[in-house]
Amino acid sequence: MATTIRMPQLGETVTEGTVARWLKQPGDAVAKYEAFVEVSTDKVNAEVPSPVSGTIRELIVAEGETVPTGAPIALIDEIGAPAGPPGPAAVAAPPAFVPAAPPAPPAPAATNGHNGTRVSPAVRRLAREHAVDVAAVAGTGAGGRVTAADIVAAATVPAAPTGPTAPAPPPLPFAPTPAPEPPAPARAAVAAGDLLPLSPSRRLIARRMVESKQTAPHAWVMVEVDVSSLWAWRSAEKEAFERAHGVKLTLLPFFMHAAVEALRAFPLMNASFTDAGIAVHKHVHLGIAIAAEGGLVVPVVRNAEERSIRGIAVAAGALIDKARRGKLDADDLAGGTFTVNNNGASGSVLSAPILVPGQAGIVTMEAVVKRPVVINDAIAIRSMMNVCLSLDHRVVDGAIAIGFLADLKQRLEAMGPSGSL
Repeated sequence: MATTIRMPQLGETVTEGTVARWLKQPGDAVAKYEAFVEVSTDKVNAEVPSPVSGTIRELIVAEGETVPTGAPIALIDEIGAPAGPPGPAAVAAPPAFVPAAPPAPPAPAATNGHNGTRVSPAVRRLAREHAVDVAAVAGTGAGGRVTAADIVAAATVPAAPTGPTAPAPPPLPFAPTPAPEPPAPARAAVAAGDLLPLSPSRRLIARRMVESKQTAPHAWVMVEVDVSSLWAWRSAEKEAFERAHGVKLTLLPFFMHAAVEALRAFPLMNASFTDAGIAVHKHVHLGIAIAAEGGLVVPVVRNAEERSIRGIAVAAGALIDKARRGKLDADDLAGGTFTVNNNGASGSVLSAPILVPGQAGIVTMEAVVKRPVVINDAIAIRSMMNVCLSLDHRVVDGAIAIGFLADLKQRLEAMGPSGSL
């Protein structure tokens, strides 16, 4: 008997998926939990593992074809099952490999044996890697489901000290080894006159960017920020921080923390426009725009308002590392309420980014440049950085946007070596 494999729901808001690439062909053997297809959605590219061991009988959906979640995509003759057409039970069986469970109750295999906590196999594996006890984690997903973000959040909580002379904490279990800088784009692979085929991810990025520009009336504003004191603080802390956590300490987590505080002071910036009204979000789920190999991705640091600079740095470092390795999953990318973008890492001094659909703002930190500035009628050389904000003018007007940027500027300029990570 063949098992019907269906398009997984890679995220609670995802309604369709595209078969980007078949990793197995009819007649190929496939082991349980072995990846056999790569699926693209508007949020993530993911390799999908087989829920059974067997042989690929039929690939129902062609590469590049988009189908609704739950639609049949392949048939697998399961080892030990009688041959023949799939029976009703096989057709109706929910895909056990779906990382973000649909509203229906999950299969028993998707629960933790200790206390029945709802958790997917992928999240259980992540918890093992991070040395986190799933049974002790309060799930924030639908119906109490424990998500990947919950595991990362639990792993960032420092352990209570065991004594007054406790040694320095070891690197967090999930902290990535400092990743090498991403390779430069392979310019030689693209020549004048070429017609480059659109990958599924590039099509989705194009669609979402057009959607954003056509739907939200973009406005833009910029301020200059003196980050001299902040730069000195980061320089003094970076080596010890990297030894302790395995993550490079850049300006990004300082910027993200200041942005979160500014969003709390101006909550309308952390909102979304809906037909029913402007929805102001309870939490700050802060997206980080990252140029990954397959295109732009925006993983999310959840509940950023509850994290210190140190906590944001570790969480963001883990997400950036996963993005560079192509290992982000749907939970990493879903639910952002506001976005930051570090264009300055590439040398940009001025930019006007496109909003992530559904968000009221995206703010950029540009390159830090030493420039002469006037302070108390005297010229001084300072480390200056432009900060740019694109906003949805349906949600906020100029006064709110400028107030938010002024607040962010003040917080960044107040940061210095006397601060606490």
